[in-house]
Amino acid sequence: MPPIPVWALTLTYWLHMLAVVIWIGSLTAINVLILPASRRTLNLTQQLSLISALQKRLEPIAWFSIGMLAFTGLIQMSTSEHYDGFANISTQWSLAILAKHILGGLMIIVSAIQTWEVIPAIQRILIKKEKAEDAELEKLQKREINLIRINLFLSIIALGATAIARVS
Repeated sequence: MPPIPVWALTLTYWLHMLAVVIWIGSLTAINVLILPASRRTLNLTQQLSLISALQKRLEPIAWFSIGMLAFTGLIQMSTSEHYDGFANISTQWSLAILAKHILGGLMIIVSAIQTWEVIPAIQRILIKKEKAEDAELEKLQKREINLIRINLFLSIIALGATAIARVS
């Protein structure tokens, strides 16, 4: 395989970093800014409506970012001087990259649970427009918030693994 031109590799790194900033930035904004403000100013139904609306807008962006991370990450890994094969974990770099990929996989699982289980359940309750059980709404709210926090935590650790790989 011929070497990748510098401009193409530069573009790959830029797109990878952009996807990270978009995905992790949205998780951070939701956790640090939006959720605390919504709890102070909105009732439970309004909070869930806001979370549902935000997720509806952010999910396609997050899934696009995930796809971009996978595509650009594979290119970067295949061009790295440290890469010695798929199952080789003999160096600090390869262990850090493995940890990063495991964390990314966990983040994808958490995102899938949000996308295809929790948010649809919230939307079904909100669509009914009946007086939903507060306990059921609170349970869904806690689950959604926990999933968002878990993803933020995993992303912070994944960034740490990236830092370890970069200095290896």
